Amino acid sequence: MVKSLILTGFGINCEIEMGAAYKKSGADVNIVHFNDILNGKYNLQGFDILNFPGGFSFGDDIASGKVMANKIKFKKMSNGNTFIEEIMDFIKNGKYILGVCNGFQILTQLGLLPHLQGNLEPEIALIHNDSQKFEDRWVYCKINQNNNSPFLKNIDILPLPVRHGEGKVVFKSTKVKEQLLKNQQVALQYCDKEGNVTDRYPVNPNGSALGIAGITDSTGQILGLMPHPEAFLSFYNHPNWPQMKKNGNILERKKTGQVIFDNIVSTIQKNKKILK
Repeated sequence: MVKSLILTGFGINCEIEMGAAYKKSGADVNIVHFNDILNGKYNLQGFDILNFPGGFSFGDDIASGKVMANKIKFKKMSNGNTFIEEIMDFIKNGKYILGVCNGFQILTQLGLLPHLQGNLEPEIALIHNDSQKFEDRWVYCKINQNNNSPFLKNIDILPLPVRHGEGKVVFKSTKVKEQLLKNQQVALQYCDKEGNVTDRYPVNPNGSALGIAGITDSTGQILGLMPHPEAFLSFYNHPNWPQMKKNGNILERKKTGQVIFDNIVSTIQKNKKILK
């Protein structure tokens, strides 16, 4: 069975929804407080996928995700390693990582996304929305068909809710922007209902460069995105479901956020069969 590790604690608050998504996909779910990782109660290497859910880790002090990222980078675990060292081994072993909203912010602060230079220096940042307010509504996301991530296979346009105040992607340099595009690491972009990508508000909720809603590392093993797929696990989660149902427009499972979790669990299951 696919084993999913979902971190919680210190202000993370979307772990239950993420756990529900993995359970619906047939995975074994372990929701674990970060302190229990540090004290050695759980071994990351025994899992197939590591998840950083949304929330407000450490109240978004300094910058969203920064304090949690520093704890992961510098706090020693009971075995003497830092958690980032464990994560790097996890990635080298072909495992997967998903970060949503605050989780995406943590991954960028850690330097795991986009991870262009192979070090742990941040190359992009997620800063305050252009609207200067917290955006809590639904958007459309266009998936890059040339991106190699198994999380996103066979998806074209996906409606998802956003709930963030700091989601605007900015680049450390023009070189970072160019390399992201060249590598096809821009995974999701904000778009209108017809799939036209834009950086204009309100279709783009934060003013993110290139309309970026999510990116991957070059391997496709790590995905970070601002919208919340775990908040759209059923047609009945959609705010307009009564009217859609009345019109006979009931969305299939593969047209909801559940598809991202189905995709990665299916991929890991196939990999396990090949290794047997």
